[in-house]
Amino acid sequence: MNTTDAHNQKIAKLTFASVYPMYIKKVETKGRTKEELNQVIEWLTGFNDKKLQELIKENITFETFFQRASLNPNATLITGLICGYRVEDIKNPLTQQVRYLDKLIDELAKGKKMEKILRSS
Repeated sequence: MNTTDAHNQKIAKLTFASVYPMYIKKVETKGRTKEELNQVIEWLTGFNDKKLQELIKENITFETFFQRASLNPNATLITGLICGYRVEDIKNPLTQQVRYLDKLIDELAKGKKMEKILRSS
């Protein structure tokens, strides 16, 4: 699926620090924990808790966040709809990576088992 340049730029310039509290609220409202959220983020990006806090303090954009990330090789196994887009069909790599994260957080909030979220065998 093609997203517009304006949409892609909006996502690229959004700061991770501005969205992270919303991620926490979303998962905690559904009975999951910040630790589980951070585990999901670490699986996708390679950022541990300490590194996440550093990136939040730096107030980096999603563009920088994913430039610095070591994307999990199994990220391509993340499929399905998020925000009206089928993640596997998104053409812009950064937008797709952000939607991968959104999809994982959505699965966490919906109560999926961690093994399924982390695409374990």
